Parts: sequence; C-alpha cells; structure tokens
Amino acid sequence: MARPATGHILKPDGRRRSFGLRFSAYNKRETIRLGRPEDGWTTEMAERELAVVLRDIDLGTWRPSRPDPAPASTVDPTFLEFASDWFAAKRAEIEENTARSYSNDLTNHLLPFFKDHHLPQITIKEVDRYRQEKVREAAEISAAAEKGKPRTVEIVDRRGRRYRRLERPLSARSINMQIFLLAQILDVAVDHEHIPNNPAKGKRRRLKASRPRPVHLDSTEHIAVLLEAAGELDGGEPVVDITDRRGRSYKRRERPQTTGRRAAIAVLLLGGGRATATGALLWRDIDLANGRFAVGRDKTDAGMREVDMLPLLREILTEHKAASETTGPDDPVFLTATGRRRDRHNLRLNVVAPVIRRASEMLAERGSQPLPEGITPHKLRHTFASVLVAIGKDPTYVMAQLGHTDPAFTLRVYSHMMSRSPGERERLRALVEGHHWTANGQPRHRTRRQRRLPR
Repeated sequence: MARPATGHILKPDGRRRSFGLRFSAYNKRETIRLGRPEDGWTTEMAERELAVVLRDIDLGTWRPSRPDPAPASTVDPTFLEFASDWFAAKRAEIEENTARSYSNDLTNHLLPFFKDHHLPQITIKEVDRYRQEKVREAAEISAAAEKGKPRTVEIVDRRGRRYRRLERPLSARSINMQIFLLAQILDVAVDHEHIPNNPAKGKRRRLKASRPRPVHLDSTEHIAVLLEAAGELDGGEPVVDITDRRGRSYKRRERPQTTGRRAAIAVLLLGGGRATATGALLWRDIDLANGRFAVGRDKTDAGMREVDMLPLLREILTEHKAASETTGPDDPVFLTATGRRRDRHNLRLNVVAPVIRRASEMLAERGSQPLPEGITPHKLRHTFASVLVAIGKDPTYVMAQLGHTDPAFTLRVYSHMMSRSPGERERLRALVEGHHWTANGQPRHRTRRQRRLPR
C-alpha cells in the first residue's frame, strides 16, 4: 500500500509575505504560493487547501498545471527562501566549523546582495556583478586604511554581545569561496528544476587567486626548539622581578595558566592532527601500548583514520598522561586552564602563538636561523608530512597518515623534502626516532634518563 502524501503550510514571516504549501507529489518536491493575509488568506484556509491537494495526490488526480495556476514569477522562491531551506537541511551534514563559515558567508555577503532575487533572476551577469562589487568593496576598505581612516563593522558574537572591529578587505580566495557556496546552492536549484543551469559555475566566475606561499617547517633545529619552548612554558613562564607591598624585591617564575602545550604541539608536528581534531582527542583515542591514536572527529571521511605514533610523540604523550589529573577514557587529552576541552581557537591563541613567540626568542638568543613567517596550526600539520618523507615513507603511506585523498599536496612536500641535504634528513630522522647527535656528528640512542628533549 502506497504511503499517504504529506506536506506542510508555509506561513508568512520575516522572509515570506504569503501563505504557501510545500509537499511531495509523484517523487518531486512542489511549492505553491497561495496568497497574502491582506488578501484574506488565513491559516485555516491554507490548511483546507493543503488537505485538498494531498487528497488529489493520493487519488492520482493532482497535476502541477492546475486550473488558475500561480504566475511563474511568484511560484519560484527567492534566493532568501531557497538558501535558508538549503542551509537548514545542509547543517546536519557538515561540521560545526563549516556550518559557521557558510552562515557567515550567507548572512554577511550573499544574502544582502541576492536575497530579493527570484532564482531565475540569478544570471551569469548578476554573479559577475556580485564578484565586481566585492572587489570594489575590498579596494575601498584598503584605501580607507591607507588614508588612516580604517572602516569598522559591528559584530555580534555567539552570546549575542555586540562590538565593533576593523573591517578587513576580502581576499580573492574568500570571494571565490563565496561564489563556490552560491554554486552549491544553485546546483540544488537546478535539481529541483527552478533554473535550467547553474550560472555560478565555471572558472570565469572566479577571481584569479595567488597560491599561498608554502611554509615548510622541516629544520631539525626548528622542530626541536618548538618542543623545547612548549616544555619551558609548561614548566612556568619566564622568571620575572616581583616587588611586594613592603617594597621587597625578588625573582619568581610565573606559574603557568595552562599546561599540556608540549604534548599538543607534538601531536600537531609529529601526528599531523588538524587543530579541531587535536582538541577533540579523548584518552580512549590514544593507544600508547601499541603506539597509535585514532582521529575520529575530523572534517573529512579520509580524515577518520589511525595514525602511527613516531617514537618521540609516543614518549611525549606518555609523559603528558602521567602528569594529567583526568585520564579516564572519555576525558579530553588537552584541557584549558578552566578544565574545558580546547577548541581550534584556543589551540591557536593559547598554545601555538605563545610557543612560537618563545621559540623565536630562543632562536634569536642563540643566533640561529629564525622561524619562517606564517606558522599556523595547519602549517605544523604539514610538517608531519616532511617528517614522514625524511624517514623514508612512501607517498601512499604519507597520504593515509595525513588523511588526504588528493596526492598533489603530498607529492609537493615529497619533492621539497627530497631537495634537502642528506645530513639534514638524517638529523630529522634521529630526532623523531629517539636519538640525538654526539659531538662528532654521529647519532646514538639516548639513555632512559636522557629521553627528554634538551632544554
């Protein structure tokens, strides 16, 4: 027996001015506009109309070309209506960070421009006009900043608090991502037969974006000093001069507000974790006995994987677990000062940023080559690829450990790392495999007492 037809009423609200019906008929989604409250339409009238339509569908007598059909211009939803429905359905399928990004691009960029467009009105010409408008806005913001009169924009955070911050010009990549999102939405509009083709698709709709400069952190000294700096911050902030209320002066090492920085940096550097996935790690994900950890809350299907621990990472995580107060299976591996799980923003601001600052100071004090500019948590993840190549792993293994499906990035890293000197590759291998270098340049195993990174 066939399932009865179902549907629901669309009521007027801030986005919609008329009553309407939405239902499925003969395996297709249908929308009918009824009329506005000013014209005498009420909820009861809309419910009766819906009941009639569903009855006709069950009897097989309903046809899209009904007597007295609504004009095509009113049947086609506006971009605001369609995009809102699309986002509501899509939200359950994507990660929270992706949903936040889509929401920002829709709310602050696409909807202000396209919200009143009916879908057939979004043409190639309109998409090009949107792109040109965003380029013009970016130029105006940059020009205002150069004149010493930077523009500000009001922001409402997730708690509803309002504040103003400097308005930043959109990059070519950001504008392209907005057009890509528009193309995703219009792909569904094509499937629903609202429009014949997708006007936002194609390279001609995009700006030419420069490829970001690669940041390769593959120097043994740089990796070692990052871990050293993180360990120093875990042990306490640098010594400071203190003057008490009686005027007495003394020196004191500041107590750390947070710990676990060395272990978090190690997972990014030597485990290839994305910032979100690293913050989401639970102790049940880490198998110290067998030397691997599971990444199960990542952003892609390929990202759900098991990673083999390098010896140094295994050693650091073992020390971190021994020093942690909460190590139950469902306890987070990395906690903030207030005992909450670290998210990607906390990792970036309170772990990676201070460690990079301290590491830069240490390198400057030693007269060594400074860290490359532009290091982010994601660039530390890229370092993991360099490490694996240095110790002789093939591209297929590197891809699987990183959770990549496209070999292009892996091969670029592979080619870069193979251009390094054999001596540098050997030093890097020695570091991550638990050796260190003697005065005559030969590697040797560290003793149990020496199995801590030199401070």
